[in-house]
Amino acid sequence: MSGRIEARFAQLRGEGRAGFVAYVMAGDPDFERSKEILLGLPAAGADVIELGIPFSDPMADGPAIQRGALRALAAGTNLQRIFDLLREFRRQDAATPVVLMGYLNPLLSMGYREFARAAADAGADGVIMVDCPPEEADPLADALDAQGLALIRLATPTTDAARLAVVARRTRGFVYYVSVAGVTGGKAVDAVAVAPQVERVRAASGLPVAVGFGIRTPQQAAAVAKVADAAVVGSALVDAVAGALEAGEDPAAAVRRTASDLAAAVRTSRREAVHG
Repeated sequence: MSGRIEARFAQLRGEGRAGFVAYVMAGDPDFERSKEILLGLPAAGADVIELGIPFSDPMADGPAIQRGALRALAAGTNLQRIFDLLREFRRQDAATPVVLMGYLNPLLSMGYREFARAAADAGADGVIMVDCPPEEADPLADALDAQGLALIRLATPTTDAARLAVVARRTRGFVYYVSVAGVTGGKAVDAVAVAPQVERVRAASGLPVAVGFGIRTPQQAAAVAKVADAAVVGSALVDAVAGALEAGEDPAAAVRRTASDLAAAVRTSRREAVHG
């Protein structure tokens, strides 16, 4: 339930640091290896996990995540298998928040209420639907609210004050700030430009702000962690899967290494800012 999200951000505030949000594609490259990847993320330093729902036309995602979605779909991944995957994770981890991230078509096909019930039963905490405009989100928000799941909305550099008020309405857990115009894994984030935007979104919503898109390296993650409540990294982790597959290596080990480097940079960023 979404209480895990609030508890985790409260813990981060108490520790005086930002969080590391790790995005991986559910079912990539297949169910068993995806499960191993998922189970390894908390020990590697992930404070929150975003679990991607593979979709054939992921309009907001760059080549890395597009390829990850295609691998997952080719392996037979669907919503039911994602719920199975999440249940497997919850058998070993009851504390780490997991947010399902994707596009509306699979949810529309399943039905919002049935999706929300199944997601909550499997152990999800929230949902990010990239292509769901706030003006049309009430039916989804109603279904999620009924199951204690957070609807997490996105704000962007072009979200003006009036639009931000609409975005903030019914948003729970945290706000996902898209730091660059474009797709995931494209342009690099500019932490200096992001800082005032994070303050603006935080003030409008009263919620923590996680910054994603454009963060691939530990250095970029650390820079964002100095100004945001969390840094979100996806393409670098999905690329780690692809690189391991090409090299005939273990994808889970590759993701753990990449996640550990990113998490360490996020954890120490504010300490370095104080002492540096």
